[in-house]
Amino acid sequence: MNLKKHKFFIFSILFFISFPLCAQDTALVNLLEKSQKEGMTLYWDPLSMNGVLEKNGHQISFHSGDGFVLKDYSLLASVNAPSLQDGKLMCSQTFLKDAEHFFLTENNANPYKIGAILIDPGHGGKDPGANATHTIGGKKVTVREKDVNLSVGLKLYDYLKKSYPDKKILMTRSTDVFISLAQRTEIANSVKLAPNEAILYVSVHVNASLDTKASGYEVWYLTPGYRRKVLNEDVSGDENVNSIINGILEEEYTTESILIAKFITEGIAAQVGSLSESRGIKAEEWFVVRNANMPSVLVETGFLTNAKEAALLADDRYLQKLSFGIYNGLQAFVTHFERSRGFTR
Repeated sequence: MNLKKHKFFIFSILFFISFPLCAQDTALVNLLEKSQKEGMTLYWDPLSMNGVLEKNGHQISFHSGDGFVLKDYSLLASVNAPSLQDGKLMCSQTFLKDAEHFFLTENNANPYKIGAILIDPGHGGKDPGANATHTIGGKKVTVREKDVNLSVGLKLYDYLKKSYPDKKILMTRSTDVFISLAQRTEIANSVKLAPNEAILYVSVHVNASLDTKASGYEVWYLTPGYRRKVLNEDVSGDENVNSIINGILEEEYTTESILIAKFITEGIAAQVGSLSESRGIKAEEWFVVRNANMPSVLVETGFLTNAKEAALLADDRYLQKLSFGIYNGLQAFVTHFERSRGFTR
């Protein structure tokens, strides 16, 4: 049963391993305090009640109070998961010892890495997207979203291709052609990956507003409250367990997407400086990020309805800065991902 098409971290058949519960389970300890002491990194989302414990490039994912945990997104182990008690995340000694053993003994044969990055220039062909006409350099110039998106996408492609010759750098379109939203996500979800590889999805757009003073760039990720079904096979024989596993995997998508958005925002800021302002990272249920089964973000590069910003978006030199900023953000994420998830010590 091949699960990697559902989640890019999964690279083996899911097994269920039983561990005997003992009296130590009644002696609970503060997981946050213990993880800091033992050099583990703890990620915890109080809304979804999902958490990830990480060390040496390995992860143990869990949902508060469950009777199992997921190791490296491929191994299901029967051990009491940490649970929230009186506002503190508590765990048993059995869980802690099992985690320490797992982090120390797991081999480093197949490091996780980013295997592909898919660039999606929005609109195209018969769909121009937003457009606005301004006087730029004494001439009437119509700035079209589809053109800006493609220009940024092609530049970003070149930067990534040169930097990562060993990775698949892909585009949903490299010319002025129309591709439906469904086709874009179908392209993303059908990319072939090795078992230990991940894929990232970056959609490029330009903003527009009735308020001609609106300006700035922003990066969007999928609203955390929106739940995708990323696990389409019965892997445990239990509907409730399958649902929880799906939630753990989906939570990981969201976490990674937020981090990508943060890195891209910082990357653009470093390149464009005071030429344009950051509007921050935001959450929305855009079609492409909602239906791409992978970490995905949507970059709004600026407002073409703002005369000053439209002039920038019509300037190839500015688009180079913008594209290089997005590239730097992706590069920072790839480095973070491969260092933290690669089996390095």
